[in-house]
Amino acid sequence: MNDMLNKRLADVSEILMRKFNQYAVALGTKHILTLGEPDFDTPDEIKDSGIKAIEDGKTHYGTSYGNLDFREAIQAFEKRYNQVDYDVTEIIVTAGSTEGLTAALLTMLNPGDEVINLVPAYPLYKNVVALAGAKVIPIDISKNNFQLSADMLEEAITEKTKAIILTSPNNPTGTILDDESLEVVYQAVKKHQFFVISDEVYNQLVYTDRKLGFSKYQDIRDYIIICQSLSKPYAMTGWRLGYLMAPLWFIKEVMKIHQYMVVATNTFIQDAGITALAYDPAPMVESYRVRRDYVIGRLKGMGLIFPNPEGAFYILVSIEKFGLPSWEFCERLVESQSVALVPGMCFDADGHIRVSYCVSMETLVAGMDGLEAFIATLDEVDDEN
Repeated sequence: MNDMLNKRLADVSEILMRKFNQYAVALGTKHILTLGEPDFDTPDEIKDSGIKAIEDGKTHYGTSYGNLDFREAIQAFEKRYNQVDYDVTEIIVTAGSTEGLTAALLTMLNPGDEVINLVPAYPLYKNVVALAGAKVIPIDISKNNFQLSADMLEEAITEKTKAIILTSPNNPTGTILDDESLEVVYQAVKKHQFFVISDEVYNQLVYTDRKLGFSKYQDIRDYIIICQSLSKPYAMTGWRLGYLMAPLWFIKEVMKIHQYMVVATNTFIQDAGITALAYDPAPMVESYRVRRDYVIGRLKGMGLIFPNPEGAFYILVSIEKFGLPSWEFCERLVESQSVALVPGMCFDADGHIRVSYCVSMETLVAGMDGLEAFIATLDEVDDEN
């Protein structure tokens, strides 16, 4: 029966980290440090806004662009937080950043186009690109201290290059692209003229002095597509609320995809979004910082190597010295210690595991204890063999 399906689905995989999480849950794993699911509940004032909206009867169809008052709140937030000025007509409210990213890619890509992806990377990108009949060109930035050089980018650019995807802070590493890396992309866009999709899901979860992201280059705003989500900074993962910002000419085209995917985003949750954008997530961020520092200390004590996570709530840890594929490593960890981490292969980073530290300290302590006990049973591989 497969010959009756879209042939491009053969190049699209299910979300492997969710598959592994389901495997771990099915086994009754006690300590799960897999998904990027904040252990905080959505703050009460945000929930109250959603509840009031329902009670006020905001349960009917809304405009496909999104409620005007929410788009005005987005406009004000972006001007205040990122120093960019987008008109409300240049904003679409989406069902999380996943829908925004998918709609943007499907709007711009033709079969045979190429999209540059900095890896390790979130798996959505390569799969949506494949669904569009286009091709991902990966650049392994782990070889350059998780930064991008001009030579690396120029080598990847061809006449088929349509876009580059930037995620900073990054999932799965927590690293942040520095000013030099952003400047490399900026100069390349001016020279070659391709899109920059800036996935800014984690840009409020930063533990260093925060700097402006790629959207600061407003002189090339015709090439910049910004996708944002309220899920991570406000513990609103289940609300499925985000937005896309782009120049008006692109918005008019992406609207076609958006309308046929979702028609319009839920109306009442957008009132909660207004409250969220006025909410200060600093206490949650500080809590993540404490957990990050704890995990860093434990991993260093185990002699493990990883890039310093400056944002988000993940750490990508090398297990190359043990000579095990990441999926096998994580399966054995589950079976022996009842601890679940994400295999690095889910992010095109086999030989690594991802630790998610947006879980309780109790879970982190037990998880690190289990990991330490497990690796004590493993022999390191001699690099000379």
